Amino acid sequence: MRPLTIADPATIVLGLQDEIRRSEESRYDHRLHGVLLVAQGMSCPQVARLLGDAPRAVEYWVRRFEAQGLAGLLEGARSGRPRRLSEVRVEEINRVLRQTPREVGLSRNLWDGKTLGAWIKRQYGVCLGVRQCQRLFRQLGFRLRKPRPLIAQANPELHEAHKRNFKR
Repeated sequence: MRPLTIADPATIVLGLQDEIRRSEESRYDHRLHGVLLVAQGMSCPQVARLLGDAPRAVEYWVRRFEAQGLAGLLEGARSGRPRRLSEVRVEEINRVLRQTPREVGLSRNLWDGKTLGAWIKRQYGVCLGVRQCQRLFRQLGFRLRKPRPLIAQANPELHEAHKRNFKR
């Protein structure tokens, strides 16, 4: 019988590793398999090479399993970076965005990421980038609306006069 092979194994390995990291359950199963292989006599570096993880990670899994049993292989809490704006402030921002920037003391007519970032910095002393402000807009249910160009609302007579006086 001919041995089976997988076409483009490097890409397949990366895709499978991404799939393993996709959910809490699959990461738990992955750690479970690693501990099982160590229990069957493989060393942590061997298991790490086989599973595509760091040897130190496999050592942590084994130590946590020995100390806490299966519960030690469960996903721990991932706190992440704390939010810069509290829920109260986000609600306040939501109320402010219902007004025009001029009403809150800014020189712009429309809210955008840069304008919101400037207002938040002035109001709370918190620096948020333009992209983070855009995410905040989306989180609060706002969507991007571009203003119509002035030419669409222009006076046709003034427009014709401008065209006659324009030199190329």
